[in-house]
Amino acid sequence: MHEVIWHGRGGQGVVIAAQILAEAAYIEGFKGVTSAPTFGPERRGAPLTASTRISSEPIRMVSQIERADISVVLDSSLFSAVNILATLKEGGLIIVNTPLKPDELHFDVKISIATVDAGTIALKHHLIREGKPIVNTMMLGAFARASNLVSLDAMEKGLKGKLSSTVFAANFAALRDAFEQTLMKAAK
Repeated sequence: MHEVIWHGRGGQGVVIAAQILAEAAYIEGFKGVTSAPTFGPERRGAPLTASTRISSEPIRMVSQIERADISVVLDSSLFSAVNILATLKEGGLIIVNTPLKPDELHFDVKISIATVDAGTIALKHHLIREGKPIVNTMMLGAFARASNLVSLDAMEKGLKGKLSSTVFAANFAALRDAFEQTLMKAAK
């Protein structure tokens, strides 16, 4: 089983991204997929999480994920507000929305690191709400590239099932750009 925790802020589409990943994983052929938000004071801008479980076998557990195999961070400012690394297993993968390269991020744990400048990609594709770039679909592209669990084809189909036809094209183009621009560094 692969357990994924999504870290973001209210209004960034963290819950939707977790749901789209679950749908794409099912389309990819995984027999067990779940997606769940973490409830709390979910107001715009407040830190929040969502989770996705992906398994080749049916999933019977419904508990919150405590330590994930993969953490996806939509807003790098969360590192100063939340102990993101405490929710990631040693040897796991962290995928961060940042203009920095993986070699420029330094964590005191043995993990693989992937980065993508999702904000710039969102601006390029005019994916903006209330003056801020919306980066959730770009992080799905980065997830597909870094994890190698779900293909771009499955992501496209999962995205189509969740978004209206009026916003699908720009979101999938941005997802594909993020896939191509994701940089990776293996754990040492």
